[in-house]
Amino acid sequence: MRITEQMNQRKPFVSLEFFPPKEREAWPDFFKEADKLKAAKPLFASVTYGAGGSTQDNTLEIASRLKAQTGFEPLVHLTTVGASEKKIGDFLNQLRDNDLDNVLALRGDPPRGMTDFKPDNERFQHATDLIDFVRQRHPDMGLGAATYPEAHPQSPSFAKDLYWSKVKAERGAGFFITQLFFDPRLYFDHVERLKGMGVDVPVVPGVLPIMSLQSIRFILTMCGASIPGKFYLELEEAHEKGGNAAVRELGIRFATEQSRRLIEGGAPGVHLYTLNKADACLEIVDNLNLA
Repeated sequence: MRITEQMNQRKPFVSLEFFPPKEREAWPDFFKEADKLKAAKPLFASVTYGAGGSTQDNTLEIASRLKAQTGFEPLVHLTTVGASEKKIGDFLNQLRDNDLDNVLALRGDPPRGMTDFKPDNERFQHATDLIDFVRQRHPDMGLGAATYPEAHPQSPSFAKDLYWSKVKAERGAGFFITQLFFDPRLYFDHVERLKGMGVDVPVVPGVLPIMSLQSIRFILTMCGASIPGKFYLELEEAHEKGGNAAVRELGIRFATEQSRRLIEGGAPGVHLYTLNKADACLEIVDNLNLA
């Protein structure tokens, strides 16, 4: 079932994001965490794959198993890195053969060790190229895209970044999921600017529960998001007093309040970046009474 149709039937909702482990020996623990998250009753669960297009085959198998074993509606990531018409076409056909009806079209991150993104070919250079291809080959497929409340790190300006989000919607993206952020005002401003440009598709805010200082430092360097200075100082103080356990408690409390403000302000739901850990997400969902 297309995710946009599900969104019309249920608001507010929670959705989840998984980053499947590369090593098969880690899969049993991964599926145990996923099974726990059935209690959250997510509207859908996005499934990523590694930078440079690595582990794409794992993504297909894991998404199929998530749907069969947990009942989640998978949203399978699709990137331009290492892409060709045959490879993308075959992958989309495999998705349909496995009853997987939704993809998230992304430009993708460069392979590990590379700092700059360089397209592999002329056909697939941007997420919009993927959107065009999916719409041509599988017009009935559910199709989402990314949007950036703080602009993509490589965008020359906020205006240009908004323009490309508009193009994604015009080409056929039925909904957006945002990059993670920590100030709800960024989300509401972003949505209003998109609406002012005639973009009126659902925009699902991405929320990250912070589990440790080390993890958030690494994630921020990867995605280019900012964190409010006061909140970061509170995280450092919590770490000094109680280590990662105190940081985790503060992170969950902040993510809960952030999610509440977003939903009360009109967001259709929240997309929780799980980091493949169930307990934190379940606490947030319980606190919000969303399940």
